[in-house]
Amino acid sequence: MSDKIIIKGAREHNLKNIDLEIPRHKLVIITGLSGSGKSSLAFDTIYAEGQRRYVESLSAYARQFLDQMEKPEVEYIEGLSPTISIEQRKPGTNPRSTVGTVTEIYDYLRLLFARVGTPYCYKCGRKIEPQTVEQMVDQVLELPKGTKVEVLAPLVRGRKGEHQNLFDQVRRDGYVRVRVDGKVRDLGEEISLNKRKKHNLEVVVDRLIIKPGIRSRLADSLETTLKLSSGLALIVSEQKTEDRGQKTEKKAKAEKLQLAHSRVPFTEILLSEQFSCSQCGISYEEIAPRMFSFNSPYGACPVCDGLGTKMEIDPDLVIPDKTKSLRAGAVEAWRRGGRQLRLYYRQMLRSLAGYGDLDLDTPFEDLSKGHRNLVLYGSEAEEIESGRWGRGRGHRYRSEFEGVIPNLERRFRETESDYVKEIILQFMSFLPCSSCKGARLRRESLAIKVGDKSIAEVTAMSVRRAREFFTGLKLSGEKKRIAREVIKEIKERLAFLNNVGLDYLTLDRATGTLSSGEAERIRLATQIGSGLVGVLYVLDEPSIGLHQRDNRRLLNTLVRLRDLGNTVLVVEHDEETIRIADFIVDFGSGK
Repeated sequence: MSDKIIIKGAREHNLKNIDLEIPRHKLVIITGLSGSGKSSLAFDTIYAEGQRRYVESLSAYARQFLDQMEKPEVEYIEGLSPTISIEQRKPGTNPRSTVGTVTEIYDYLRLLFARVGTPYCYKCGRKIEPQTVEQMVDQVLELPKGTKVEVLAPLVRGRKGEHQNLFDQVRRDGYVRVRVDGKVRDLGEEISLNKRKKHNLEVVVDRLIIKPGIRSRLADSLETTLKLSSGLALIVSEQKTEDRGQKTEKKAKAEKLQLAHSRVPFTEILLSEQFSCSQCGISYEEIAPRMFSFNSPYGACPVCDGLGTKMEIDPDLVIPDKTKSLRAGAVEAWRRGGRQLRLYYRQMLRSLAGYGDLDLDTPFEDLSKGHRNLVLYGSEAEEIESGRWGRGRGHRYRSEFEGVIPNLERRFRETESDYVKEIILQFMSFLPCSSCKGARLRRESLAIKVGDKSIAEVTAMSVRRAREFFTGLKLSGEKKRIAREVIKEIKERLAFLNNVGLDYLTLDRATGTLSSGEAERIRLATQIGSGLVGVLYVLDEPSIGLHQRDNRRLLNTLVRLRDLGNTVLVVEHDEETIRIADFIVDFGSGK
């Protein structure tokens, strides 16, 4: 192949029939006046033609999934390598994309924590130890007498496929029932699954009722289950309810409402030979990388679905001026809406009058914590005196005070009025998830640690601190051997981010909050980490926004990219960058 890129008759945009020869495997700087055609040559001609030729080299089937760039206005270009563009553009707004995920550091972290992480109980904090069959039996027998129980052997957890061979094997082993995606099916019937969807399959090993004398049978069933499913057992028990004659009318209504909205009136207990807390009776499934993915249902926090935030009523928006009293209108939500709505809020305010020593004329910030919580979140089970007034008369009664925030949440959920929803939306904002506190993962995943740190604590570190953490991380024995290569890859990628001046970023930083310059340098660091050779890189002013002390680190990165055996083409104005170039293309007016 030629050692030069030869361009003849480039006329794209404002280029005037340019002929040019650019050396390969060099750091080439394209500079000049604004509007002189630098980007037209670098991106709209060289990069566009490189990408077009690459797509044309693919099969017709592959090309239908790719956008093919139009042929630029140029007579011909020789000596082109596969081309990669690293432009300054607005970073993606995907809320699931972070610095750790786009640099692939998070993928290595998931692998590291899955292979050498130490599990702890998320309730008591004790280290998870293996659980014996006897301990499992004791845990199951703690269920109320008369509870109906199914002992299931999990065979498939979140895997795609039709799994017909597995069904055939289970039939040959003499089992008659299997639970498919939460529904019990008879193995005598034909079971057809969508091979493109993920499925959960569990064999029904035994069905029994909790009563005296079943210990031996339960132990045998659990031993069989553990052999079938490589150390896991799933206990599905029917929810026990109180005798209706002993319930209050209020509890009966609440239970009826709960069952009406509940699809599965059962509770599940996962038991494990390997990962179980004997104190709390909590078991973990097999620790795998997917447990640490907030894009997977097996790792994502079930409350926020792995986003780390939820659109919720914000107390600071409900009461923006805490120096006001309740009577003076501290609760901003009670001042919005139509006449009927304001009358309803006035009734709620009157309900609070005279409750204990709550003073409606005291500034909200000076109220006790209990009174502030009463106003915001309600009186829970405690009833207070309420009333309904109209046309000069009214009557009093006692009931629970709903609270401002639960009231807004309920009305937002139940109303069909767009007007009401628009009003309530004014008091909502994205807040950290109340369950995972913004960590995005399930509590089981957050309780697995490496070097006394969870994966969320590691990603909350800056690049600089993360490098220090992994440099000082001490592992021993088998864990050290397993983690050696993974930690090496993590440290290298952290070093690449450091070398392009991004050592201040945290790994959990959302990419949507990055500047275009930061996003470009992240892509640059990712390309260095990929270790590609013989590639033509085209960059757009990577030094913009950098402090001079970081500019030198960026230049060293560009030199390293060239030394790997690549051609680096940079559109740049920075003098220091121009001075280290192997070849300079200076655009001007020609006068």
